Amino acid sequence: MTDKRIDFLGVPIDALTMEETIDCIVKHIHERRPAQHMAINPAKIMHMLSDPEIAKTVRNCEVITADGMGVVWASRLFSDTLPCRVTGIDLMDHLLSKSAEIGLKPYFLGAKQEILEQTVAHYTARFPNLQFAGHRNGYFNETDERGIAEHIRDSECDMLFVAISSPKKEQFLGRWRTLMNVPFCMGVGGSFDVVAGKVSRAPDWMQRFGLEWLHRVQQEPGRMVGRYARDIPKFAYFVAKGKVLGTKVP
Repeated sequence: MTDKRIDFLGVPIDALTMEETIDCIVKHIHERRPAQHMAINPAKIMHMLSDPEIAKTVRNCEVITADGMGVVWASRLFSDTLPCRVTGIDLMDHLLSKSAEIGLKPYFLGAKQEILEQTVAHYTARFPNLQFAGHRNGYFNETDERGIAEHIRDSECDMLFVAISSPKKEQFLGRWRTLMNVPFCMGVGGSFDVVAGKVSRAPDWMQRFGLEWLHRVQQEPGRMVGRYARDIPKFAYFVAKGKVLGTKVP
């Protein structure tokens, strides 16, 4: 836990800038104090409301930052205001740059094999000094998990980036984090798909105005329309109740 952690409607979030987040993570790694990062957005908060196991996983993380602009804007309705969003893909990018600079070794877990290889190749070309401890695609069964966790442990990686969708990502880290004993781990969602060029990221102006969700809807309407139509109104209602009645995530 950092010294800048706030309570946002029952959700712990660290009020950190990108630079502060990176410094905090690197300090954990150098001190060999295992830490997990969690990115908080409206959908994650809704998952916490409906799934106590997800809520427990979030609260057990050492570094928790706001990924969605909706969370940053909502925080402005309360006394503790978050300074900015710290997106997962940008944090991963900065950490890999830092790894190449100071000699840390990352491990990539997730995505299809082709996407995974393209992502590794992208960062290897971009940061010639970067050395990977290993990588593995995200297609496996629960019976495979122990073997994968042991392989990650034996790789002696400094950072683990998990590109698996929720809630499987949280469940995997929750079950195997102790065994893997990685100094730092974080989920990065669909970041590998973006880096590999399978999907495009929203333009800068959409990112500034918190409209990345609209860009995702345009790219994957069949999958995203229902999700956002469900989560955004629920989140707005939850924030309103929190402001008026003091309702929080239990």
